[in-house]
Amino acid sequence: MAENRPKQEVNMPRLGPGGRPGGPGGPMGARINKEKPKNTKATLLRILKYIGKNKLVLIMLVIFMAIITAIDVIGPMFQQKAIDTISFYDGKLHVDLESMRSYLIVMVCIFLCSALLNFFQGIFSAKLSQATVYAMRNDLFKKISKLPIKYTDTHKHGDIMSRMTNDVENVSNAIAQSITSLFSALLTLVGVTAMMLYYSWIMTIIAIVTIPVTIFISSKLAKFMRKYFVKQQKLLGQINGHVEEMITSYKTVVAYGKEEEAVEKFGKVSDELRKCSISARVWGSIMGPIMNFLGNFQYVILASVGGFMMIKGYGGMTIGKIQAMLQYSKNFSRPINMIASQYSSILTALAGAERIFEIMDNEDETDEGTDIVDISSMKGDIEFKDIYFGYVDNEPVLKGLNLSVKAGQKIAIVGATGSGKTTIVNLLTRFYEVNSGTITIDGRDITTIPKENLRKAIAIVLQDTVLFNDTIRANIKYGNTDADDEAIRAAASTAMADRFIERLPEGYDTMLAEAGSNLSQGQRQLLSIARAVLAEPKILILDEATSSVDTRTEMHIQQAMVNLMKGRTSLIIAHRLSTIRDADVIVVVNDGRIVESGNHNELIKQKGEYFKLYSK
Repeated sequence: MAENRPKQEVNMPRLGPGGRPGGPGGPMGARINKEKPKNTKATLLRILKYIGKNKLVLIMLVIFMAIITAIDVIGPMFQQKAIDTISFYDGKLHVDLESMRSYLIVMVCIFLCSALLNFFQGIFSAKLSQATVYAMRNDLFKKISKLPIKYTDTHKHGDIMSRMTNDVENVSNAIAQSITSLFSALLTLVGVTAMMLYYSWIMTIIAIVTIPVTIFISSKLAKFMRKYFVKQQKLLGQINGHVEEMITSYKTVVAYGKEEEAVEKFGKVSDELRKCSISARVWGSIMGPIMNFLGNFQYVILASVGGFMMIKGYGGMTIGKIQAMLQYSKNFSRPINMIASQYSSILTALAGAERIFEIMDNEDETDEGTDIVDISSMKGDIEFKDIYFGYVDNEPVLKGLNLSVKAGQKIAIVGATGSGKTTIVNLLTRFYEVNSGTITIDGRDITTIPKENLRKAIAIVLQDTVLFNDTIRANIKYGNTDADDEAIRAAASTAMADRFIERLPEGYDTMLAEAGSNLSQGQRQLLSIARAVLAEPKILILDEATSSVDTRTEMHIQQAMVNLMKGRTSLIIAHRLSTIRDADVIVVVNDGRIVESGNHNELIKQKGEYFKLYSK
């Protein structure tokens, strides 16, 4: 069915039931778009906008984090006071037991309160992350449903799914862990700095000496690591695309004995991902040890300076205050280490978010149509006037094509692969827009009709049926969601599908496996026809529906198709010419133009292109 197009292959788009776009699968043709220049600031702002949609949860989370931080900050102060209840003078050890008991009780209460608040913080953090990715995932799915057919024709489906799953999950993890950790770290830094200055400005200056070093190392490593995390997400998308392609095309792979080749191809990408992931993990985790070393070095210096100040009696330094300063210095370096250690997940999330927003930033399928058409009054006269179209610039597929179809006519379109016959259907359904020329229905330019309204008037029965993992009833009803059981059964009867449905143990409530794999090819095709019957289209497009079934099943399907075509304008894309001998008009497409037209007998007598095709 695909037209021969240089550079990329754009197949007939997979359609949902009743000829509506949206079914699973589709062409696996093209390439993943090259990574665009990254804009971390813009991506982060867009993520923050999603987070901001849950203001109440965010406010509660901030309140809990602020209280927890305050508790953590005042904790060492009570430790200092408890330690300083112990004193040594007159050659004896003195302990103020009453004060120590009070401080210890306060500390126990503080720690219990902190544990309880941390529990609630975890709940609100989970709610915030899931609510955010819920909105992001919904927006992404809505966007995918509005993308032009061209986008799904030219992007690997596995990569698109990877953005919906892996990339969204990475953003979720970052919100649940990294963002809350960063905010808590910033609050802690402010509180701890204030307390350290309260105890000793000299020791505070010593403690913050490591900050410039930390910032310098962090910025350099972050810039270096970024490329690995971006590449890692891209490779994940490639692997998903390959696996999805392997599964959907498994019979073909096995039939041609290409299992080893498929495994080898997967192995190459997987090995590249393994190496990239190792590099990303190694460079992502190296920050922690560096920060720990700087923290321990700082600890030793502070202890030495504090001890010296106490011995010299400078600044009223005591053992308790030294202990508090050491604790605060640890709490001071911990947020910095926390920020550093989160680089890995943050970079992964940002890379994933950029891939998500890359899809969201694509333009929706354009629809300038405003004239709502009453489908019930539509006749079905179709006119193609001087149509030029190409999937790739300067490489036309249709070249001045003209075709007139009268209401109720049965028109067969034949031609060699790549001649342009499938493109005619793509343009009529407005999956693609013409470069020049006009297509009219009942004299009305189809670009003036809203696409949804236009497509409701058209049903397509494909050679490769599209069924969903649902009941038989639901699959037929997809053609008209307002239909009742009586209409569903009538449609099944017209399509001659009722015979096998009623023989099934659960009848119309039988659950279909994925793609209807628990039915035969013929049964799946009859359900597809029943769905089209229920849609009550004025225009019917038939891809050869009997090419992969046996002769007896073909007879049933042909009869069902005859029932379906009664009173409808029908366009048949023919592969087996023996099945379209009774068409009112047969048009032969060659090199983007109609070169012959007439009924079967007339074309045979001409001994032209049709005769050559029929004689093969």
